[in-house]
Amino acid sequence: RALHFVFKVGDRGRSARFYRELLGMRVLRHEEFEEGCKASCNGPYDGKWSKTMVGYGPEDDHFVAELTYNYGIGEYRLGNDFLGITLVSSQAVSNAKKMGWPLKEITAGLFETEAPGGYKFYLEDKEQLKQDPVLKVTLGVSDLQKSVNYWSDLLGMKIYEKDEKKQRVLLGYADNQCKLELKTVGGAVDHGTAFGRIAFSCAKEELPNIEALMKKENQKILTPLVSLDTPGKATVQVIILADPDGHEICFVGDEAFRDLSKVDPNGDKLLDDAMAADNSDQWFAARKMKKVSA
Repeated sequence: RALHFVFKVGDRGRSARFYRELLGMRVLRHEEFEEGCKASCNGPYDGKWSKTMVGYGPEDDHFVAELTYNYGIGEYRLGNDFLGITLVSSQAVSNAKKMGWPLKEITAGLFETEAPGGYKFYLEDKEQLKQDPVLKVTLGVSDLQKSVNYWSDLLGMKIYEKDEKKQRVLLGYADNQCKLELKTVGGAVDHGTAFGRIAFSCAKEELPNIEALMKKENQKILTPLVSLDTPGKATVQVIILADPDGHEICFVGDEAFRDLSKVDPNGDKLLDDAMAADNSDQWFAARKMKKVSA
């Protein structure tokens, strides 16, 4: 199943406002960590960080956003790797207008807006779907056919649409899930320092098979099969891959992940408490320093 996309956020307060108040997502769970992740979930950083999962419903049947925040980093440089997330919500369009958040109509009924950090979201001005309103994640690629071969032939995704003229392909694992759209960027893919990661789950016993296949096909494995602990929650097994353009892909064992990803009714409070207790901006200001730009 398609699970989530990982965003690095430099301004946690503004990001929380965008996802909660503009998009209308809710906090599904929030976790704080004292040191970096073994699978580089927070990027190549060792310090204190947090993870906040936000979405329109439980992770069992909704595609969500994972917001990772490194306490010492104020901003990240965007590349041309992440091209946007498309979702259906007239409420989000209305919220953006009320909040005075920049909104641009691309075509009739389709609006472009940006989350803090510059991440693009495309909002279809229609009533929010009863099922998951998140329709697709669009990633930039340098060689469309090479990428399709990887995602379809090796990772088993079904091709839903192919548009040679617009140099785009829509893929997915199931009709009722968020899709992956690959679009040619007309040159090399630059991941900047904000490089994201897309995550999928599969049966735990499939993980060693994926690892073996990637080794056999001489494909890049960023993190070999590893167990990740979350304090007080389930331990999950993951493997991190990179596609031909270096897009990071996480496959996680489904059974433990369903346990880990249960909605926490205290998620909002945990995030708000963490933001209230976060003195990192004041610490840097008192020393006449700025947070690092990654």
